[in-house]
Amino acid sequence: MTPQTGSRCCVVDVLGGGTLHDPDVPLLHADDLAAVRGDGVFETMMLRDGAVRNVDRHLARFRRGAATLGLPAPDAGRWLEATDLAARTWGDGEAALRWVYSRGRESTGRPTGWITVLPVSDAVLRARREGVDAMTADRGYRIDLDERSPWALIGAKTLSYAANMSALRHARERGFGDVVFLSDDGTVLEGPTSSVVVVRGRRMTTPPVGEGVLPGTTQAALFALAAGEGWEVDEEQLRVPDLLAADGVWLVSSVRGRARVRSLDGTVLPRPACADEVEALVDRAVLGG
Repeated sequence: MTPQTGSRCCVVDVLGGGTLHDPDVPLLHADDLAAVRGDGVFETMMLRDGAVRNVDRHLARFRRGAATLGLPAPDAGRWLEATDLAARTWGDGEAALRWVYSRGRESTGRPTGWITVLPVSDAVLRARREGVDAMTADRGYRIDLDERSPWALIGAKTLSYAANMSALRHARERGFGDVVFLSDDGTVLEGPTSSVVVVRGRRMTTPPVGEGVLPGTTQAALFALAAGEGWEVDEEQLRVPDLLAADGVWLVSSVRGRARVRSLDGTVLPRPACADEVEALVDRAVLGG
C-alpha cells in the first residue's frame, strides 16, 4: 500500500507488522498510553532526498530514552527497516521523519510503535532562512532535579512535551519566535525543541548535558564536523550576558537545522561575519548540504 495521491503524510506501523498504514485511517486505540499519559519516547529526524540524517545518533538516544522509561529495548533492525520503508515511500524532497515508541495499550500492556513522515513546514524553513527573535524563560525546575528525582525523566526525549509547546505558544503570543530556557540560577539550558550553540571567535560552546539539557544529536553532529575543520568545541556553563556578548547564537535541531538568534529579549544580535561558515557547517552536518 502507498499513500493516497496528494497525501501529505506517510505512516508505518513498526510494531504492528512493519507495514504501511493508511494515513487517513486511525492507528491508535483510545487506551494507548502515548495519548492517555504521554508515556513513551520519540525521535524526529531529517529526511532529505531519500536519506535519513544522523540515524545512529538518534537511535542511541532512542535506546537511552526507552531504558530510562523502563520500556523494552527497541529492536534496532525492526525500526531501521521500517525507516527505510518510510523513506522509500516518501521519495524525494525534505520531510520530518518521526519515531514514536509507546508503552502501549493500558488494557494489554504491549508496546506500540510507529513512524510518521510529514513535510517540513514553511515556518521551519523561514526560521532556518531568516533566524528567530527569542526570549528567555525560566525552565520551572531545579537543574539538579535529575539527581534528586530520577523519575522526573530529565534528559529523556519523552512524549510529554506539553510544557515545551506551551512555552513556544507563550513566546509567540508575545511576539517572539522561540525560547531559550534558563535554570533556577540563571544558567542557559536549551530551547524547547533545540540545543543552544554559542560562537566566539573560532570556538563553539553549548551548555553541559546533565544539567537539565537533553543531549542534542544535531549539536553533536555539528561539533564533530566543526572540530575536524579546526574549530574548538566544548561544553560550558553560559549565562545571558555570554549570549549577548557572543559573535553569534544559534538554536540547532534535527529538522529546522539551524536558526540564528537575531534578537534575545529585544536586544538585537547582529549577523556575525562567521555566520555563513557556521550555517554551512550545520547544513553539511545535519541537512546534508
